[in-house]
Amino acid sequence: MTKQAFKEEFFRILFFLSAATAVIAILLICVFIFMNGFPFIGKYGASNFLFGKEWSPSNSPASFGILPMILGSFFITIGAIIIGVPTGILTSIFMVYYCPNQLYTFLKSSVNLMAAIPSIVYGFFGLQLLVPWIRTFAGNGMSVLTASILLGIMILPTIISLSESAIRTVPVTYYSGSLALGASHERTIFRVILPAAKSGILSAIILGIGRAIGETMAVILVAGNQPIIPSGIFEGTRTMTTNIVLEMAYASGQHREALIATSAVLFIFILLINACFAYVKGKSIHE
Repeated sequence: MTKQAFKEEFFRILFFLSAATAVIAILLICVFIFMNGFPFIGKYGASNFLFGKEWSPSNSPASFGILPMILGSFFITIGAIIIGVPTGILTSIFMVYYCPNQLYTFLKSSVNLMAAIPSIVYGFFGLQLLVPWIRTFAGNGMSVLTASILLGIMILPTIISLSESAIRTVPVTYYSGSLALGASHERTIFRVILPAAKSGILSAIILGIGRAIGETMAVILVAGNQPIIPSGIFEGTRTMTTNIVLEMAYASGQHREALIATSAVLFIFILLINACFAYVKGKSIHE
């Protein structure tokens, strides 16, 4: 074997092992979570676990209903999407088509800096600024609305950066051709450029949703952490991730099994979200 052939074979194996490592890691996570979570769900009852409204592991008999946490995760994630997705996409449009060069450098650096800020810092920001502000409207400030606003801010760097990259990959001829046909600048952006960049923008939204539904530390500080179904956006709630973090340190026996089962449900939700968006993305590519 020649030296060149040896190098090619070496790097082929290296790249294969790198790809295999990622796949094996995912498989190991799936095996651990499902093997430890599903037996409890089968023993306790899937309907009791998924649709039970009471979480009280210290009572006798203990109750392990996670419906309040499922709905809490859902409400907060939807709120973050409503706040973060339009803001992120419009910001990316501004950075590509409207932002002056002098401002672009500062804005791009700021977006990158936002992505590097630890979650706990965002949490303290929400605790010191958002919670008192929301308190002036209703409740004690720790609520679904507060957590939604904070998560909406936290997913902005992901959505802005990926959406901007997707928009910049659209050929310039799309833009110039639309203008040549008489379309206005704004109409060209929203009717030609954004549809052409739809696949990349959907990927940005997927990653943003994954960040929102999996966030823990920031939500702990501002959501209130009550394992109850919220009756409004100014009421406190608890997400599945915060429920696991708050109680895993001292959980044992059936309580620990219930928390692992909660992580299995969360993992399935994330897989379903990614599968749905992958299907929509696939359809958009073939249209």
